[in-house]
Amino acid sequence: MKYRHYTNQNKHFRISLETKKMIKHKQMKTYLATIIALFAIVFTSCEDVIDVDVQTAPARLTIEASLDWEKRTTGNNQTIKLSTSTPFFDTNSNTGVTGASVKVTNDTNGTEFIFVDQNNGEYTTSDFVPILNQSYTLEVVYNGENYTATETLMPVADIKEVNQSTEKGFDDEALEVNIFFDDPEDEDNFYLFRFKEEGDLLAEFEDFDDEFSNGREIPWHYEKEGDEDTNSGEFTSGDVVNIDLYGISEGYYNYIRILIEQSEGLGLFSATPVALKGNCINIDNEENYANGYFRLTQVERVQYTFE
Repeated sequence: MKYRHYTNQNKHFRISLETKKMIKHKQMKTYLATIIALFAIVFTSCEDVIDVDVQTAPARLTIEASLDWEKRTTGNNQTIKLSTSTPFFDTNSNTGVTGASVKVTNDTNGTEFIFVDQNNGEYTTSDFVPILNQSYTLEVVYNGENYTATETLMPVADIKEVNQSTEKGFDDEALEVNIFFDDPEDEDNFYLFRFKEEGDLLAEFEDFDDEFSNGREIPWHYEKEGDEDTNSGEFTSGDVVNIDLYGISEGYYNYIRILIEQSEGLGLFSATPVALKGNCINIDNEENYANGYFRLTQVERVQYTFE
């Protein structure tokens, strides 16, 4: 009898487990049904068309006037691009401006360099004479209005060494490229770095001023991060990176620093994006200012292949 009693108890125990499993199974089915219903509501809601009023602004003249004198070249060939701004969702890419008048003047001797309309938004010259620390003035006449900007051609130091390492970036296993140059003493200097791996669509820019390193050797490293959106990865052996070091004015440094910050997106401590005005002024209608910047720089260019 004890044996049967034990067996009956054991059987009763198994029945209890099965019952609990059935209850739990029913609860799970109910839970899954609720989740599926919620997903259905969410995805059904996502199909609704929402009309959003996007702010628009009048089309503005955009001036891309970057006159860069590469070291060990004459710097005679220069190009200035003119276009008009478009709404954010506008798919029209043909915004080049033709029929404008473009010239750059040496402010000391009055020499004028006429940029010829190529009928595609580009204006070119093969006669420009770059002089370091010389002030130049840009003049653009478009739609009966005059735009002007003044800038000084800034020198840049030589890059004296380029190498690679893995310990200076955020990831101590990722390759980075290092450049070294000497900052001039007893003067304020501002720099712009451009890094672009061969095969990548976009370059990356970084800015620097010598406030805390005046007159010293400047070591600068660049570590590339992987980006699934652009299908680019970290540096590996055999990769080739092109490096440009620009000497820039303080005014352009202040402009490009904000532009770089805004282009990198909003972070916790990032400034709120604002309309960024360059140095191109409309002397006939101040409110109808132009986008872009007139800059003159000397640039040192090197190429490095990772081992």
